[in-house]
Amino acid sequence: MRLGWVLALGLCATGTAHAAPADLYAPADLGKIKDGLKAKAGSGNASEILARYPGHYTMLAYRKADGKAEIHAANADVFVIVSGKAKLITEGSVPDAKEEGPDELRGTAITGGKTAALAPGDVVHIPAGTPHQILVAPGDEILYFVVKVEEKP
Repeated sequence: MRLGWVLALGLCATGTAHAAPADLYAPADLGKIKDGLKAKAGSGNASEILARYPGHYTMLAYRKADGKAEIHAANADVFVIVSGKAKLITEGSVPDAKEEGPDELRGTAITGGKTAALAPGDVVHIPAGTPHQILVAPGDEILYFVVKVEEKP
């Protein structure tokens, strides 16, 4: 199955719509980026911002270890699982959350959350303000395309 992702953004400057160039990420392109992220990650995790646009940006994330519990105050996340598998915990609370950047809280774990299995082809929307964490079992890995969308000013 050919898995390519096209993202197009229409801009309206003077009342007439002007399309920005579309970004196509074919499986071979994502594989090359994954190779670089794997090398960068070592035994952990790595990500790379692919492009920035008004109101959102795209990135590719590679994990072979658990991520931190996160809460983004202003951005929603949209994940498209490209390869691998993991568990996603959402909702609940992050008891030890600390600010690690503007509008970014992180902690070690989520309590009282909901767990879902992630597999290739899954698409996930995580609204701003929603705790979330990706857990990767030993020996597993996951690669996912992320769209970070400004949801709250």
